[in-house]
This record gives sequence, structure tokens and C-alpha cells, in this order.
Amino acid sequence: MALEWVVLGYAAGAEAIMVLLLTIPGLSSLRKGLVAVTKNLLKPFLSIVPFCIFLLMDIYWKYETRPSCEAESCTPSEHLRHQKSIMKSQRNALLIAAALIFYWLLYSVTHLVIRIEQLNQRVERLKNRD
Repeated sequence: MALEWVVLGYAAGAEAIMVLLLTIPGLSSLRKGLVAVTKNLLKPFLSIVPFCIFLLMDIYWKYETRPSCEAESCTPSEHLRHQKSIMKSQRNALLIAAALIFYWLLYSVTHLVIRIEQLNQRVERLKNRD
């Protein structure tokens, strides 16, 4: 299961880098290529959504089937393992949320940049026509 989390982490990181590159001012010369690459990657990155849902269901299943560790019914090592399990689940849930939010931001920013480019082209055509 660790490989799934690594893949999700790399995907979230790639999304964050693309959002950052699209929003940094001063990269207008590279922006056209970045927009083209990002627009082509939006569809494959959409597979993150069902993947995150699957991983969220995995976290829920582990939460429901986890043995309970009451105050006096478990040893200190079992209690520590229980606490580590809870921390890992919380960390993984945050990773899922970050991946979904970064995908949504990447989608929104890409479409806004495309729309701005279209509007700028329309303004240029109107200026040239006058």
C-alpha cells in the first residue's frame, strides 16, 4: 500500500508545481507551452479523483476494522502502534485532500489562463480591425 501513497504524493507535487508555474508572473514566453502541456495532462490527472476515493475507502475500512485499544486493555507497545496507525490515517487523508484541491486548482487556473489568452487575442483583432 505504500506505493499508492507515493504515487499520490508525486501526483500532488506535480500538480502543485504546474499551478505554481502557471501563476508566476513574468513567464509569458513559456506560458503558451506550459498551458499546452497542462491542458494535455488534465485528462490523465483526472484519474486521481477515483484513485483518491479508493484510498479514502481504504482508510475508512482500516478505521472500522482496527482493534480498539482501551486504556487498560492493551500494552504500551500496542497503544503506540494504535496511535501511529491513527496518525498515518490522518496524514494520508490530508494527502488525499491536497491532491484533490491541487487538481481542482490546476483545472481552474488552466481554464482561466486559456480564457485570458482568448480574450487578449480578441482584443488584438478588434484593435487591428479599427
